[in-house]
Amino acid sequence: MRRSLLFVPASLLFVACASDSGVNTEDTVAFTIKSADVTLQPGEESTKCFYFHTPNTEILRVHKWVSDMTPGSHHMIYFSSLGGTQPPDGTVDDCEAAGQPLPVYGAQTPHHEADFPLDDVGVQLAQVVVPNAAGYFQMHYVNATDEPLVASVELSAYALPPEQTFTRTDLFGTYNADISIPAHATNYKVSATCGVTPGAKFWSMSTHAHKQAVSTEVRDGTQMLFKSADWEHPGSTEWRAPEFFEFKNQITWECTYDNIGSNANNVIRAGQSARTNEMCMATGYYFPAAGPRGCVMSGGDCQCFL
Repeated sequence: MRRSLLFVPASLLFVACASDSGVNTEDTVAFTIKSADVTLQPGEESTKCFYFHTPNTEILRVHKWVSDMTPGSHHMIYFSSLGGTQPPDGTVDDCEAAGQPLPVYGAQTPHHEADFPLDDVGVQLAQVVVPNAAGYFQMHYVNATDEPLVASVELSAYALPPEQTFTRTDLFGTYNADISIPAHATNYKVSATCGVTPGAKFWSMSTHAHKQAVSTEVRDGTQMLFKSADWEHPGSTEWRAPEFFEFKNQITWECTYDNIGSNANNVIRAGQSARTNEMCMATGYYFPAAGPRGCVMSGGDCQCFL
């Protein structure tokens, strides 16, 4: 069960928006990784994994990510491999060999820039990438055209100078594995509540769901933090110094669904497919971080991990 807990809640964390960090950083690419091409047949939906090692020979403090996805790409996620054991670099598969992943970055728009802000004392936030880190892209493709489509993704990392002081930030995500939307249901609400690490300061918060969702929201107790009526492009709530957000209560995330489209005759459950499954997630960035953190609601119980 541990593998699923690590894999699923991290699967969509797309909240860092392009921003001016206000810090004098060198806007120089530390490395760029491009996936192998994948050919999709008309109407095909597929999730593929592309394996690699990062080319850096020293620890990087990444303050900015820039990704580009070709047409046919629904989303991409960069995972670091927890065990470090994976297929040879350049391998593309159906993610059977993905192992235990840790999320690093994700995007669901063709071009996306995640430029991290300063913390509450004016220090640059950054994620840590160790040398020669084993990792992979999880790439969700959908070919809605009548012709074969060749798809790929590309990710560039921008790092701080080695001598520059930084505060570590990382991803936070929740996942509800208990989703079960009845056939033909309308205004069907699914919610879950979990604890949040004391002292965690959030600078971004959003949600992720699939096409049956008509509303998503995140709350601190009864206080609304984020709400969206657009499942594809939900947007985000952002905080900047000196005011970051700290939870006073537990985090509650809720999604409302109408099962009236192509899946109307089926019970829709939690899963990876944007075509036949659903998700309900709160996603964000926090600091100070020791690494990515996630919480999973499964069987009515909440489990959180670092």
